[in-house]
Amino acid sequence: MGSAHTSGEDGPVNAISPARRAVVVDDEVPLARLVGGYFERDGYEVHLVHDGVAAVDVLRGVDPDVVVLDLGLPGLDGVEVCRRLRTFSDCYVVMLTARAEEVDTLVGLSVGADDYVTKPFRPRELMARVQAMLRRPRRSSSSQVLQARRPEVIRIGPLSIDVDAREVTLDDDAVELTRTEFDVLAALAARPGRVYSRRALIEEVWGPDWYGDDHLVDVHVLHVRQKLGDSAAEQRFVRTVRGVGYRIGTGD
Repeated sequence: MGSAHTSGEDGPVNAISPARRAVVVDDEVPLARLVGGYFERDGYEVHLVHDGVAAVDVLRGVDPDVVVLDLGLPGLDGVEVCRRLRTFSDCYVVMLTARAEEVDTLVGLSVGADDYVTKPFRPRELMARVQAMLRRPRRSSSSQVLQARRPEVIRIGPLSIDVDAREVTLDDDAVELTRTEFDVLAALAARPGRVYSRRALIEEVWGPDWYGDDHLVDVHVLHVRQKLGDSAAEQRFVRTVRGVGYRIGTGD
């Protein structure tokens, strides 16, 4: 299928590499080819991989912009592939799962996935969500408006958020957040006291064109809280406003 190829081939078929690279990792070969075809028609350099072990090697060599990653893979499952990927890449990751149980979603996103899609799905829908994600700048702030209005370093008690360096410290100890977790926290911290609905946070972080399950926000907020040492009983930083959404804690 043109420039799309499996993990056993060396390099893309096209002599001139497109600007963006996509890796589709799924052991269902027809589905991987179908999704790869959609990416190819949008001008991507496409790599198809069908097991977890090969996927890690391909991902290291390709430096992709986006990865579509099945949860249930032979060799290494999608969670472990994503965990390893996050040690060397900040590319966008969409998890595919054949099971709709919440635990799959939580586990997949906890290792750095940006979004998830439950099978069966429509490839056009998947592509629309990928395009919405790719409108977010890599290694940058969550939005130009947010960047323009917030200070370089945001401090909330013992919590410090360095927007430009994309670093978070708590009591002078580094807090390791994924890119999306950082963007969610930075969006909340940019306007302390403002209550953000799920949809408002989605527009700040994922962009106004994103659509899908709004509860994706809850999953990322849960992980931010865990990494900041917050709990349901003690919400020092990211607070729930029942029936509305979330706001950053201000020490009150």
